[in-house]
Amino acid sequence: MIHYSDFAIIEGLRLHSDYIIKYVYKEFFPSIRYLIKTNAGLEEDAEDIFQEALYIILKKINEDEFELSSSFLTYLYSISKNLWLQRLKRKRLIEHNHDELVRHFSSPSHASEKFIEDEEKYDVFIKQFDNLSEDCKKLLHLFLGKMSLKEIADEMGYKSEFYAKTKKYLCKEALKRMVENDPAIKALL
Repeated sequence: MIHYSDFAIIEGLRLHSDYIIKYVYKEFFPSIRYLIKTNAGLEEDAEDIFQEALYIILKKINEDEFELSSSFLTYLYSISKNLWLQRLKRKRLIEHNHDELVRHFSSPSHASEKFIEDEEKYDVFIKQFDNLSEDCKKLLHLFLGKMSLKEIADEMGYKSEFYAKTKKYLCKEALKRMVENDPAIKALL
C-alpha cells in the first residue's frame, strides 16, 4: 500500500481526492474506532465521529491560515476525541436533567466569550430537541442510552432494525436542520 505524507493528505483532501479520502478511511479509521469503542461507544458512533472529524478538517484546511502543526493522525485523533467527549457529555446531560447543565453553564466563573457562545449553542440544541416529536425524542434518548437498534425497534414498536436506523437518521437530520435554522444560531455564525 502507498503511504502518503501529511502534506499529501492535506492537499488531497483540499482537492477532494477520492483516493486520498479512501486512504484516510483505511489508514486512520481503525485508530478512531478503537478510541470510541474503548470509551463507551459503538461502531456506529465511531463512524459518525470519524465523519464529523473529517468534515471539520475539510472546513479547516480550506481556511487561508490553516497550518498542520502535528501529524495528520494526531490532528484527526484530537478532533475525534473532543467530538466524542462532547457527545458523551451531551448524552449524560440529556439522560439526566438538562436544567442542571444550564445552571452549571450559567455560573459566572465560566464567563469567557467562547464559553458563552457554546452555552448559547447548547441552549438552542436543547430548545430544538424539546421541539422534536415525542417519537423522535424517545428514539434519540434510547439511542444515546446505548440501546441497540434491535432493542430500539422492539421498544418503539417498529417492524425492523432497518426502520429504527432510518427513523433515527431522520430524527437526527430533523434536529440538525432545526438547530441550523434557529435564528439564534444564525446570529452566532
